[in-house]
Amino acid sequence: MPQFAYYGRNANREPVEGRVEAATVANVVDMLNQTGITPVSITEVPQVQQASEVIGKFLGSDKVTDVDLMMFTRQFYTLTKAGVPIIRALRGLELSTQQKSLKKLYLELAQALESGVELSQAMSRRDDVFDPFYVAMVRVGESAGRLEEVFWGLFEHLEFQKNIKEQVKSALRYPSFVILAMVVALGIINVFVIPAFAKVFASLHAELPLMTRILMATSQFTLSWWPAMILAVVAAWVGWRQLLKTEQGRLRWDRFKLHMPIVGDLIEKGVLAQAMRSLALIFRSGVPVVQGLTLSAQVVDNAFITQALSAMRSQVERGDSLLVASQRSGVFPPLVLQMIMVGEESGTLAEMLDEIGGMYQRDMEYGLKTLAQKIEPILLVIMGAMVLVLALGVFLPMWDLGKAAIH
Repeated sequence: MPQFAYYGRNANREPVEGRVEAATVANVVDMLNQTGITPVSITEVPQVQQASEVIGKFLGSDKVTDVDLMMFTRQFYTLTKAGVPIIRALRGLELSTQQKSLKKLYLELAQALESGVELSQAMSRRDDVFDPFYVAMVRVGESAGRLEEVFWGLFEHLEFQKNIKEQVKSALRYPSFVILAMVVALGIINVFVIPAFAKVFASLHAELPLMTRILMATSQFTLSWWPAMILAVVAAWVGWRQLLKTEQGRLRWDRFKLHMPIVGDLIEKGVLAQAMRSLALIFRSGVPVVQGLTLSAQVVDNAFITQALSAMRSQVERGDSLLVASQRSGVFPPLVLQMIMVGEESGTLAEMLDEIGGMYQRDMEYGLKTLAQKIEPILLVIMGAMVLVLALGVFLPMWDLGKAAIH
C-alpha cells in the first residue's frame, strides 16, 4: 500500500506533519478528518524512497555517528539561517531522512519542543549524541539569540575534530601494518620454524651457539606457556583500562602522552588546537571568560590540559587576566602568550585564539605527513635486527657443522 506525506493543522490550529498508508488521497483525507486534522497538502511518497527506507530500517543502526552529527548541525545552520521554525524544520528533516537513527532523533526532539521544552534541554536528554559542550553552546545561542552563529561554529568544530581523527588514522596506518606483520612473523617463527630446526640440531648432538640456544629456549617457552601468555596479555589490558578510568591514572597517562618520543609533540599540538578552537568559538558567541574556560575544559580530550584549563579558570575567577593565567599554566609557548596579550588589549581575543588554533593545526598536519618518514627508519632497524638474530641463530650451527664435515 502506498504512503502519503501530509501537512495540516490540528484542532488548535497548530501545524502537524506525518505519514500514513492508504489506497488513495481521498482515504488519507478521511483518516485525517477523523483525527481532527485539517489537511493542507498531501503528497505520495515515491516507491523508490519507500523501498530505500525499508532497507535502511533493516540494515540501519540506532547509533548516531560523528558524520550524522555533522550533517545534523549543518542542516540546522541552514534552516535557522533561512528563518524556518525549529519544530517545522525537525518535522521536515524527519520526513526527508532515510536513516533510522536520525529519524528517531528528529522525532524525539520535535516531540520535546512541542511539549514546551527548549532545544538545548531536549538535546541534553540525548547525551549519547550531544556532549555537554554541544548542549551548552546551543543554550548560549538560545539565550543570546545567536543560534545561527552557534550552529555554524559547532559545525566547523566537529569538522575540525573529524579531520584530525582521519589524519591520525592515515598517518598511523603504515606503521601499524608493519608492526602487525612483525608480530605475526615472530609468532610463525617461534611456533613453526625454530621447532623444526631444533629437531635437526638435537639429532646431531652438537654444541650450539648462544644465539641458537636463546632462540630455541624462546620458542620452547612460547609453545609451553602460550595459554598463560594470552591470559597475562588480557589481564594487563583489563587492568590498564581500569587504571585509565581512575582520575589519577588518566591524568598521569595523558601527561606522559605529551612527552612521548616522536608523537608526543603532535599530540600536544592537536590537543591545544582543539582547546584554542573551542575557546574561540565560545568567546565569539559572547560567553564570559570563566564560563568559556569551563566549557573548553569539557571538550579537550586530555586530562592534563583539562586540569590546566580548570586552574586558569580559578585564577581568572580571582581577578587575574587570561594572559596571566595562561603564563602560570606553563602550557603555552611565548608566541602564543604574545598573541593572547594582543587579543586582550585589542578586543579581538576570539580571532587571536582561532589563529592560534589554526597555527597548531597546521603544525600538527605537517607533523602527521612526516610521521611515517620518522618512524620508518626505526622500524627498518628493528626488522633488520630480527633478521640478523634469526640468521645467526639458524645458520651459525649449520656453518659450524659444515666446517666440521669438511675437516
